[in-house]
Amino acid sequence: MNIEISYESEDKLGIPYEEIIEKVALEAMKYEHCPYEAEINVLLTDDDRIKELNSQFRYIDNTTDVLSFPMVDFQRGGDFSVLEDELSDMYFHPGTGDLLLGDIAISIQKIRSQAEAYGHSLERELAFLVAHSMFHLMGYDHVDDREREIMEGKQREVLDNLGIVR
Repeated sequence: MNIEISYESEDKLGIPYEEIIEKVALEAMKYEHCPYEAEINVLLTDDDRIKELNSQFRYIDNTTDVLSFPMVDFQRGGDFSVLEDELSDMYFHPGTGDLLLGDIAISIQKIRSQAEAYGHSLERELAFLVAHSMFHLMGYDHVDDREREIMEGKQREVLDNLGIVR
């Protein structure tokens, strides 16, 4: 898996964020039985930048903890068969052949505030946000209670598989 991580904040987390992002992203891909090598981009940034991105792409003028920008138009979450049709070439990097899953943006301030609010570590909060976003990149959502329960269950299992608990 090719993961490009950009850190655009003067606020340093002081945790091995690259290692956490990589192991959670890989475990989520493994959990979903993704048959491809994949590429994602992860931006760790501040609340101001997250607010800009949220306003620009979702038309919501507020900060948020994580934004997901999927590249694949999944019909159903985790159904990689959509990539077998004749249009699927647009989902793969022309040079590497990696599946272009999409981009993730995470607020460093939200990692801190939510870890404190939920009474767990910065590592666990970052891992949760990455797992959450990875499932969005693989076509899952939480628009209704049923979808939310499915997605939450998958996130929990990925974190449990890695021994990352509250």
